[in-house]
Amino acid sequence: MKIAIVGAGAIGGYVGAKLALAGEDVTFIVRGANLDAIRRNGMKLIMEDGTEHIADQVKATDNYQQAGPQDLVVLALKAHQLEAIADDLHHLLGPDTSIVTMQNGIPYWYFYKTGGVLEGSHLKTVDPSGAISLKIPASRVIGCVVYPASELIAPGVVRHFEGERFPLGELDGSSSERVTRIAACFVKAGFKAPVLDNIRAEIWLKLWGNVSFNPISALTHSTLVDICQFPLSRALAAALMNEAQAIANKLGITFRVPLDKRIAGAEKVGKHKTSMLRDVESGRALEIDALVGSVLELGRLTETPTPHLDTVYALVKLLAKTFEEERGQVQLRRAA
Repeated sequence: MKIAIVGAGAIGGYVGAKLALAGEDVTFIVRGANLDAIRRNGMKLIMEDGTEHIADQVKATDNYQQAGPQDLVVLALKAHQLEAIADDLHHLLGPDTSIVTMQNGIPYWYFYKTGGVLEGSHLKTVDPSGAISLKIPASRVIGCVVYPASELIAPGVVRHFEGERFPLGELDGSSSERVTRIAACFVKAGFKAPVLDNIRAEIWLKLWGNVSFNPISALTHSTLVDICQFPLSRALAAALMNEAQAIANKLGITFRVPLDKRIAGAEKVGKHKTSMLRDVESGRALEIDALVGSVLELGRLTETPTPHLDTVYALVKLLAKTFEEERGQVQLRRAA
């Protein structure tokens, strides 16, 4: 299969390398030092057991037109980066090209083919101008939830920490030929890629933790186990999750695990830094609106009170504003 991976960061690099190593025709759409490194050396993947693999047959370019139409496009950017690439994406799309979206949080296409009074609603928090919905057609999209943890440790080098599960799903819940084919491609590459009949429920299950643990960790510089074992932050996480669950329930979503079990699962992960905390430490833009702002917007649409989410959102947005103005980053270092 001819596959373009838009973005070669922690997840894009991991997915693209594995697909290429399984024999797929992979092109990374990437810029800067990553582009140079992949062109020179391929994409290097260091697995959790320490084994190293180099996908040296991959192609890399920053020119969408040069890459040309693909069978599959994997959008491995963060949600707030999609608008910047929307204008160029059409160069990768042929008549039957599918798009797998790998963004955390509530996706821009959430209300496509949902039915009900909110069918077709536009989420301004994740698609402020409407350009993403216009230029990345939801009709081409296969939803995906990303569970693996990995990190781009150097240009063209990804370290994989844990996980291999990428659930997939058509937005209307059908078991189409295209989603079955993409799932088989992912399985061949060594991933677990179950085809779900309700991809939105799976999105909410992951978001249930992200909407609470990510902002708390960014504000406190604490890992998952620290948040879960400190009574005050554990109670705050539960309050945030309760508010999110109330919104999801009004949208017809039920969670297959209870709240206490979801928190316990996060605690078992241990001294893990969330993606938002890693972004704080690196001075990168924070994924606030996809993970928290979108939930608040859904709260307004469903007339659900969100006092705890409102407070945490205000604090982490101010943190992001300060970082942007000061062009800074913050890391805790052990005192001498």
